[in-house]
Amino acid sequence: MLEADPAPFSARAATILGISRVSKAAHQRLAHAESWLRFAVPAMLAAFLICLGTVTALQLSGHREEVVSDARRDIDLVARLLAGSLPAGLGRPSGLVAPETPGAAALRERLVRLLPPGGLPAGRTLLLIGADDAILAALPEQFGLPRNFSEFVGEVQVLGIMGERAGVLPVVLGNGERALATVRAVQGGGGVAQVAVVQTLDSVTALWAGRARIAAVLVGAVTLVVVCTGLAYALQADRARAVDRVCEQVRQRLDTALGRGRCGLWDWDIPRGRIYWSDSMYQLLGYVREQEFLSFGDVNGLVHPDDTDLYGLARQLAARDTTVDHEFRIRAAGGEWVWLKARAEIVQDLEDNGRHLVGIVIDISEQRRLAESTATADMRLRDAVEAVSEAFVLWDAQNRLVLCNSKFRRLHALTSDEAQPGRRYDAIMGRAALPTVRREIPAGEFPEAGARTFEAELADGRWLQISERRTKDGGYVSVGTDITALKRHQERLVESERQLIATIADLKRSRRTLEIQTQQLADLAERYLDQKAQAESANRSKSEFLANMSHELRTPLNAILGFAEVMESEVFGALGSEKYREYCRDIRSSGHYLLSVIDDILDMSRIDARRVKLAKQPVAVSEALERALKLIAEPARMKGLTVSVEMSADALVMADERALHQILVNLLQNAVKFTPEAGRVAVRTRRAIDAVHIFVEDSGIGIPKAALPKLGYPFEQVETNFARSYKGSGLGLAIARSLAELHGGGLRIRSEEGTGTIVLVRLPRPGLSDAAQAQEMAAEVGA
Repeated sequence: MLEADPAPFSARAATILGISRVSKAAHQRLAHAESWLRFAVPAMLAAFLICLGTVTALQLSGHREEVVSDARRDIDLVARLLAGSLPAGLGRPSGLVAPETPGAAALRERLVRLLPPGGLPAGRTLLLIGADDAILAALPEQFGLPRNFSEFVGEVQVLGIMGERAGVLPVVLGNGERALATVRAVQGGGGVAQVAVVQTLDSVTALWAGRARIAAVLVGAVTLVVVCTGLAYALQADRARAVDRVCEQVRQRLDTALGRGRCGLWDWDIPRGRIYWSDSMYQLLGYVREQEFLSFGDVNGLVHPDDTDLYGLARQLAARDTTVDHEFRIRAAGGEWVWLKARAEIVQDLEDNGRHLVGIVIDISEQRRLAESTATADMRLRDAVEAVSEAFVLWDAQNRLVLCNSKFRRLHALTSDEAQPGRRYDAIMGRAALPTVRREIPAGEFPEAGARTFEAELADGRWLQISERRTKDGGYVSVGTDITALKRHQERLVESERQLIATIADLKRSRRTLEIQTQQLADLAERYLDQKAQAESANRSKSEFLANMSHELRTPLNAILGFAEVMESEVFGALGSEKYREYCRDIRSSGHYLLSVIDDILDMSRIDARRVKLAKQPVAVSEALERALKLIAEPARMKGLTVSVEMSADALVMADERALHQILVNLLQNAVKFTPEAGRVAVRTRRAIDAVHIFVEDSGIGIPKAALPKLGYPFEQVETNFARSYKGSGLGLAIARSLAELHGGGLRIRSEEGTGTIVLVRLPRPGLSDAAQAQEMAAEVGA
C-alpha cells in the first residue's frame, strides 16, 4: 500500500523509469558486485602480471645459472682432459711460436686430436702456455693474439698465482669481454707448462639469451594482452558508470520536469498486472514509494468509482491496440480527490513481447476549478447582460454574434433562433427591424477610433441612444439605452424655459415690490428692538419693584407677627374670650404664610436680577437632606405620610450650602403639600460619573401632561385661580430650577396624573468645571 510523506524520493539502481537494468538473477548478482569488481579486477590483473614476471625472471635466472654451471664443468673437464692427455717430452719450439709458424700448426693439430667430439664449441679457446707465461699455441687459430697469457686475460693474476687451485673463474679479457677461464698444469710437458681453456660468457649464454628473448616476447605479449584487457574493462566500467550517471541524470531531469509540470509517468504492465509510477507521480499525490511497482488492485482502489474502471479498461486494451485520453479523479494522501488527465498508448516490450500502456498523467485540478469558475463567470455575465435595462450586443472581429440579450432581440424583432451566437452580422441584421436614425452625436475633444453614438426613434415613439465601441480583438459592442424619458424631459425643459423667461419678468416686477417690503421690514425690526429694550427695562423695573415691595411689606408684617405673638401669649394681660386667641393664631399663621410668599418673591427677583452670588464648596448631601427633612417632618406626621430616605453617606456636591438647603426644602414641601393623607414621600440619591442625582418622589395628585412644560417657571401653577385647593405662590419649583442651573446642574420632572411625581435634581460633583457641567446638563435637559 501507499503512505503519505512529503519527503523527497531517492534514486533507485534497479530500474530506470520502470525498465529493469538487468533481468537474470546472475546478472543481478553481478550488478550488485559491480562496485567492488571495478577495483578488484585491475588489482587481480596487476597481481597476475607481477607473478608472471617474477616467475619468468626466476626461471630465466635459474636456467642461466644452470647453463653457466654446465659450461664451467665442461671447461674444467676439457682442461683436465687436455692436461692429462698431452704426451710427455712435448718439446717447446725454439723461440716464440707464432700462430703462422709450422711449430704452432703442429701443436694445434696435436690438440685437435686430443679433444673429444664437441669439445671446442663456439667462443671457446684452448691455450698452451709456457713456463714463462708465453702463449705457445691457440686453438682455434687467432690473429693478433697477445704473447703472454696475462695480457690475454687482463690484469687478473689469480689464475697465474693459484693455478689449477682457482678452478673455473669468471674473468675479463684484455679486450673487455667477459669469459670463463681455467688453467691446468701439464706434468712432464717439457716446454709446455700449462693448458688454459677460455670461453666467452656470451657464447656460454647464447642459447639461454635466445630462449630468454622468446620468454620475454611471450611475457610481453601476455602483459600487453592483459593490460589491454584491463584497460578495456576499465574503459567499459567507466563507460557503464557514465551511462549510469547519464541515465540517472535523465531520470532525475525527467522527474524534475514532470514534477514541476505537475505530471506523472505511468507504465502499466498489462500481462503482469502491475503499474510503475514515477517519483513525480508519488510527489503529486503525496505518497511514499514502498516498492518499485504497484499492484493493479492498489491503483484501482485509489481511482474514483464514478470516473473510470481499470478492469474494464484492461479488457478493452487486451482486445485491441488503442490509445487512452481520459480524465478521472484519484485520491491523494490527504484524502482529497485530484483530477488527472491521462494520455497513453500501447507499447510492445521487445524482451518479453508483453503489452505495456505507457503515458503521462497531468494534474488538471486547477484547470477544472478554472473551467468551473469560468463557466460560473460566463453564466453570471450572461445573467448580468440579460438583467441590464439596455439592449446589449457583442460582435467578434469576423462580424459574428458573440452575445446579446432579450432587449436587443425585442428591439430588432428577432427570435432566439434568428439571433444565435456564431451567425454573421449580415444574416442576423438582414431579418431585423432597424430603427430610424434621427441624429448622430458628435465625438468629444478626443474621439475614440471606431466609436460612434447616435439617437434613433422607434416605430412606437420610443427613443434610443445607441453607443458602439471597438474591442481590443477587433470586434465591437453596441449598447442601446432607452432615452424616451430623457427626450420627454427635454421637451418639458424647453417648455419650462419659456415659462422661466416669463417668470423672470414677473420676478423683476416682484423684486421692486420686495425691496419696498424689505425697507418696511427693516423699520419694523428697528421698532421691535426698541420695544424689546423697553420690555427688558420694564422687566428689570418690575423685579426691582418687587424687591422693594418685598422689603416694604416685610417691615409692617414683622410688626404684625410680633404683636400677634404678644397678644397670643397674653404678656400684658388676658384677652378675655377664647376667640381672641384663635384670631391671634390665625393672624400669626397668615403672617408667616405671607412672609414666606414675600421671601419667595424676593429670592426670585434677586435671581432674575442676577444678584445672587453662590459660595460653592463641597457639601455632603446626607447632611443637607437631614436638615431639610427636619422642616417637613411635622407637616408629614400630621398628614400621616410615610417618608423614606435612601442616600449615599459619601455623596458630595459642589454647591452653595444655603442654596442647596433651599432647593431641597422647596421640593420636599411641594411633595408633602400635594400628597394626600396616608401617602408616601421618598428621597433617593445616586452618584453618576461626574454628578450626584437627587430624586424626590411622592404619591400625590400628579401633574397633567399639558401642564408639565410650564412648571418650573415663576408664578406657574397647575390649578387655576378659581379652582385652587392648595395655597402657594408657585415660585418653589422656579426657585429650585433656577438655583440648580446656577450651580451648573438642572431639574427634570416626570409625573402622571393620579399616580405621583418624581423630581430629579442634578448637581455637579467636586472637581469638574461649571462650564462642562452646564453643557452636559443642557444636553440632558434638552433630551
